[in-house]
Amino acid sequence: MLSPICLSPWLRHAWRRIGLLGLCLSLGLPLNTLHAQTPAGRLPNLGDGAELPLGAERRLGESIAREIYRDPDYLDDPVLGDYLQSIWQVLMASARQRGELTPELEQQFAWEVALIRDRSINAFALPGGYLGVHLGLISAVTSADELSSVLAHELSHVTQRHIARMIAQQGRQGPMVAAAMILGMLAASRTPSASGMSAANAVMVGGSAAAMQSQLNFSRDMEREADRIGYGVMTEAGFEPMGFVTMFEKLQQAARLNDNGSFPYLRSHPMTNERIADAQARQQLLPLRPALALRTMHAMMAARAQVLTGPGVDALRAISAQATASNLGTAPVAKQAGVLYGATLAEMSLREWALAQQHLSRLQALLQLDASAVYAVRLLSAELALASGDASQALAVLEPKARVLAPDDRAGHMLLARARLASQQAGQAKLASQALMLWVNQHPRDALAWQLLSTAYEQQGDNLRAIRAQAESRAVELDYPAAVDRLKAAQELARTMSREGRLDRGGHIEASIIDARLRSLENLRREQALQR
Repeated sequence: MLSPICLSPWLRHAWRRIGLLGLCLSLGLPLNTLHAQTPAGRLPNLGDGAELPLGAERRLGESIAREIYRDPDYLDDPVLGDYLQSIWQVLMASARQRGELTPELEQQFAWEVALIRDRSINAFALPGGYLGVHLGLISAVTSADELSSVLAHELSHVTQRHIARMIAQQGRQGPMVAAAMILGMLAASRTPSASGMSAANAVMVGGSAAAMQSQLNFSRDMEREADRIGYGVMTEAGFEPMGFVTMFEKLQQAARLNDNGSFPYLRSHPMTNERIADAQARQQLLPLRPALALRTMHAMMAARAQVLTGPGVDALRAISAQATASNLGTAPVAKQAGVLYGATLAEMSLREWALAQQHLSRLQALLQLDASAVYAVRLLSAELALASGDASQALAVLEPKARVLAPDDRAGHMLLARARLASQQAGQAKLASQALMLWVNQHPRDALAWQLLSTAYEQQGDNLRAIRAQAESRAVELDYPAAVDRLKAAQELARTMSREGRLDRGGHIEASIIDARLRSLENLRREQALQR
């Protein structure tokens, strides 16, 4: 049997090429409808996937997610991440209120959203509550309403346990076999060449799944259910229902340009015309609401996503050139903000600091920006100062707000920590470590925070805590062998320090924590090895 862990040499170009129109993993199986009790007044769901335990589904997702974390196109950008979370958490609350997201499901699944540096219009759901969003999707949609329709659709695939249900109906294949099937289909679904298909088929055979290749698609019934429930989740969360319709229209146009018959898995999805009609019909049943204008915040985040895909020097210059268009000053404020934000980032990528500052100054001078947009511009100003080597200026921008940073303002906390560490000023590393320790105590699954904390401890000469922070960062990204290796190094350092009389009371406490974490992660490493 070929394990999904062995797929990384080709997976790095396969997992991120999931189907354009699917907006999901696109891996359903033939469906015999399962019956389940439903709340009064709601349409029945297709089933709850109870035959696959929640823990097994979570482990299945982890086996794929750890490959994503290793991929160079995985991107941890706190600014875009916070923007996604501002939508995602509202959708989660709506699903919770509707009864789609049960307490047990919320507790046992990961509910983590990963950013993928890819220009295609795509998002996907993995088992166990892991989701991926391509930067191309964020840059292509024109509002948070359209983006919320995609996220709500993906959320519904997870809450309705479509992956668990299809695995159960396929004869209760083991989770790791299912992971191999999923990864094999990811390669096959977007590999039109004969050689590419041969490699993908080899993976399917290795996963004992060659005979099921044509079945690895979400069924049409599951897609319709994700549309129906996702539509309810996003509209009850307060997003504009027209966003669902306009998003499908964008996908229809993308399909017209890209679907050349090489992607047979698309045939298992309802035709986009049908899905548009369904969304329009549902919209007629809702009370009229005023149309929302293009939000300034989304315009800036779409521009950020476009730049962060790394489009190349010529494309970056073209993005920057939009800021010099003669008619920009007559465009809506949101449009102006998006163009100037993107131009600033593009010049930063080109290391043209003076031009970046010019665009930023024009952005800062715009009127009618709401509070969230003003704060995003402040963060961009600090980013520019830090990128150009002026950490003191970055601190001057950020520190006045340091005491009032919101508990969920990850971008602000991480950027302030980076500025403190880059400043090399006396006491700044200690301030950074203190703030980061508070952060990881509340957000222990933040790999970037642990990495910055490790740097902060290194600058203070506290190597024991620095190594342990490195280990925690690796553990968050599911690389348990590397985490165990770092903890063993920390354990050996603690013993050496103890023999030399350099381990104080705090050091002894840290050594005890290291011993306990090593035992815990050793168990996880062994489980991971068995899955291989």
